[in-house]
Amino acid sequence: MITFEPLWKTLKEKKITTYRLIYHHNISKGLLDNLKHNRSITLKTLNDLCELLDCDITDIIKYTKDTKPNE
Repeated sequence: MITFEPLWKTLKEKKITTYRLIYHHNISKGLLDNLKHNRSITLKTLNDLCELLDCDITDIIKYTKDTKPNE
C-alpha cells in the first residue's frame, strides 16, 4: 500500500500549510483531497511536489507491503 503520510510530516517540518499550497502554489483542493485519502496521483504530480518542496520522493510517499491472510 502506498501512503502519503510522509508528505504531511514534510509539510509541517517545512512550515508549509495546505492554504499556502492552494493559494501560492496553485495546488488544487482536489489533489490535496486525493493525497489526504491516499488515492493515486500521476508521476508528474509527484515530481512537481518533490521540486516544490525541495525534497526526495520518500519525503512524500511511503510503501508498505499489504498483508493478506493465507487463503
